[in-house]
Amino acid sequence: MGDASGKDPAAAVPVRGLPERGRVLCRGFIESVTYAPAGEVAAFTAIVTDHDAPPPKARTAVQARPAAQAGQSGARRKGPAVAADRLRVIWLGRRRIPGVKAGLELRLEGMVTVRDGLPTMFNPRYEILSRQEEQ
Repeated sequence: MGDASGKDPAAAVPVRGLPERGRVLCRGFIESVTYAPAGEVAAFTAIVTDHDAPPPKARTAVQARPAAQAGQSGARRKGPAVAADRLRVIWLGRRRIPGVKAGLELRLEGMVTVRDGLPTMFNPRYEILSRQEEQ
């Protein structure tokens, strides 16, 4: 059976290469998952990153401008910084997704938008590309 999306699987972009908005096909590794408590709305959340992403210490920090510069006329105001090395994936209406856990490699297809400063994809199509060794 052929790929329903009609896209070459090798054309999947890394998480670092995602645009701020639009339909994308990407691949990455699940860094962490979050399960919603029984009393909250059902949503299963995963954070996806590239396998070779730098550790948290190596990430560059955004420096704040001094107060004197902030009030200058003609100064451009920038939007919130986007964490380009991570992607938040949210499956609404699901408390868990069988087989999806930390360390797993996924290929995802869906619409990306920025929410709370983090690229986010809601209810994407997904394919599990690797499985962890059970020990």
